[in-house]
Amino acid sequence: MAGHDGEAAERAAESGDVRTQISNGLVALLREYYGRGPDRTRTYVSDDLVVCVLRGGFTRVEQTLLESGHGGDVIRQRMVFQDVMRERFEEVVEKATGRKVIGFMSGNQQEPDMICEVFVLAPSDLGD
Repeated sequence: MAGHDGEAAERAAESGDVRTQISNGLVALLREYYGRGPDRTRTYVSDDLVVCVLRGGFTRVEQTLLESGHGGDVIRQRMVFQDVMRERFEEVVEKATGRKVIGFMSGNQQEPDMICEVFVLAPSDLGD
């Protein structure tokens, strides 16, 4: 039984490492291209699904536009940016998980300031 506990702990540590790699990789990309990144991030990995929730991170320009009633423009610009960055974002997840990304969806909202990146991984041979 002790061997099984050790294996479970090892898998949990690996899973934590994967989540950390994904969170750090996406934050690094956003910092590189926006000039600043989110304040907080949390990544969830379950079976063939990866979800990364990023909080905070509007630039001063975006914040000014939001305060002036142009929130829709900021969200549209962010959605275009996510589409342009698709391959880079997928690379981060593929490198961390060792699996191919077959789907990527992105959502943004203003209040609270939040981005949600969703990745669908190619089915593993552990499933059906």
